[in-house]
Amino acid sequence: MPSRKSLKPCQGFTLAELLIALTILGVIATFTIPKILTVQQNAKYNAIAKETAAMISGALIAYKASNTLSDSTTAGALTPYMNYVKVDSTSAFDYEYGSSTGDCGSGTDVCLKLHNGAILNYAPTSKFNGTNTTNAVYFYLDPDGTSDNTTNGPGKSVLLWLYADERITSYSYALTNTTTYFAGSNHVYGATAGADPPWFSW
Repeated sequence: MPSRKSLKPCQGFTLAELLIALTILGVIATFTIPKILTVQQNAKYNAIAKETAAMISGALIAYKASNTLSDSTTAGALTPYMNYVKVDSTSAFDYEYGSSTGDCGSGTDVCLKLHNGAILNYAPTSKFNGTNTTNAVYFYLDPDGTSDNTTNGPGKSVLLWLYADERITSYSYALTNTTTYFAGSNHVYGATAGADPPWFSW
């Protein structure tokens, strides 16, 4: 009769092995969780920007349905066709990537508080100054609606160009000879006139 082999009792992990495993998991989490949160935040900001860009372009379409676009049409003429909560006169916001802080209470610009918490900013003196495909007005969109007071912070605004033919694009994709009027004079920008923030992409 064959002999039975003795069965060894089940053995678990030692305390030292558990501590080593937990330490490794902690190190992995330290490096991965912030990146995951950044990716999620950037995706949120990007969705807000695209939603707002569609709203701005739609506002121009609605405006042109009952008005004639002219040299003197301003960015402010489109606001009745936009969906926003209120005109904000107290908040601070970030200008475009790598630039400074804007003040909604300065009286020089207009800030619209959007339903998603973002701030849409434009200059009242900004106007198309023409109806060619390169004539445009511009808007700054700060996706988190606050100023982080740090250069190149994650919530920096994206600058959106709205052209007379209803095309809308960002600073990095500005058309050659993009022309807009503000602060008493005509301004012309070349292609890729500036940088978009790192969270934004089309």
